[in-house]
Amino acid sequence: MASRSILVVDDEIGIRELLSDILHDEGHLVRLAENAQIARDERLKQRPDLVLLDIWMPDCDGISLLKEWGNSGLLTMPVVMMSGHGTIDTAVEATRIGAFDFLEKPIALQKLLKTVTAALKHGESLPHTEMNLASFGKSLVINELKQRLEQVSRSKNTLLLVGKKGGSVELCAQFLRQPNSPWLALNEYEKLATSPTEILEQVHGGVLFIDEVTALNKTEQKGLSLIISKAEKYEVRVVCATIYGIPQLIENGLLEQGLLQVLAGGALRVPSLNEHKEDIPDLVNAMASLMVETMGVNYKAFDVSALNALRNCDWPGDISELESIVQNLLLTTIGDVISQDDVARVLDQFKQPAQEPIELQAPLPIDLTQSLRESRDDFERFYFQHHMKLINNNMSKLAEISGLERTHLYRKLKQLGIKIKG
Repeated sequence: MASRSILVVDDEIGIRELLSDILHDEGHLVRLAENAQIARDERLKQRPDLVLLDIWMPDCDGISLLKEWGNSGLLTMPVVMMSGHGTIDTAVEATRIGAFDFLEKPIALQKLLKTVTAALKHGESLPHTEMNLASFGKSLVINELKQRLEQVSRSKNTLLLVGKKGGSVELCAQFLRQPNSPWLALNEYEKLATSPTEILEQVHGGVLFIDEVTALNKTEQKGLSLIISKAEKYEVRVVCATIYGIPQLIENGLLEQGLLQVLAGGALRVPSLNEHKEDIPDLVNAMASLMVETMGVNYKAFDVSALNALRNCDWPGDISELESIVQNLLLTTIGDVISQDDVARVLDQFKQPAQEPIELQAPLPIDLTQSLRESRDDFERFYFQHHMKLINNNMSKLAEISGLERTHLYRKLKQLGIKIKG
């Protein structure tokens, strides 16, 4: 078996050294932690392939630490519990929370090696750390949101999530997805009009997510209504999102009446980051851990003053803005600890209003007496032509800037009558 990273957590030095020697002899990389706090720090620095975790420790028992990792989205590696005072009840409780197995001390060598091998194999199928609602903290606002989503998840009703752009709306939609079931975040809206049945077959038994339902034209909205009417037959949950509240949707006529009626019956507002700032320390640590694992950046700890500075900020760009600042701090901070001064430096860079380009200070060339669809086409035409000029018609760059797939982008430009120059 290839060398794996194993974290051994035990307050007894003799046990730590014994397990370390055995696992080193098996070719594994071993990190040691004598208490829960050191184990927390080690988990944030790098995701181990396996944790051997003692139940009885002086600062925090292993069951509580296991729960903590589970509640914060960090239980993405197999954990084997160890105890010299093991009972069946303790073992059952540990496995219920998420432990892979339970070893009773004194641990027999063959039993240890067999369990470690099985746990490492099991770990290969586990997802790595990802942002999810478990990472969002323990505030009353987030706990109530989870409770409402859990209540909604008991039915297959269509849901409309109302929340800010750059917020946690998509994570709320993913919260409703069953493990290993299909997930489709639709971005080629034309398919709603041309092949709704194909979409249902593609996401059979899973979740279909549409991130801004008001972006659909009338034909696409009718296709969505058809999908909703057949969703139960295909065991599909449809989750739509919008930045507009129900009164705005009604007042501005942004949706077909029948579709609006269906969506309004399952509307749920998603709170902004500014409404649960007390969760920012947990969020920052979760984001940093994810970036260390997925982007290969070096781990840096955030000191208390840095976390407080981030918590006291306003976040008009919501979760996406916080994520950008955390990434910048990890990449640009000199040293191993991110301080309040580092946060001030990066916030100053992000929060200072930039001088608008002169060409954008002029009024947009849009006739607002037209219908909403015609005005939207005019804006999109202006948007694409503006960026194409800046990037010298580089289609790859335009796809990246606009967030559209190349095929969708070419279709959109053709629809708007924009010619692509070589």
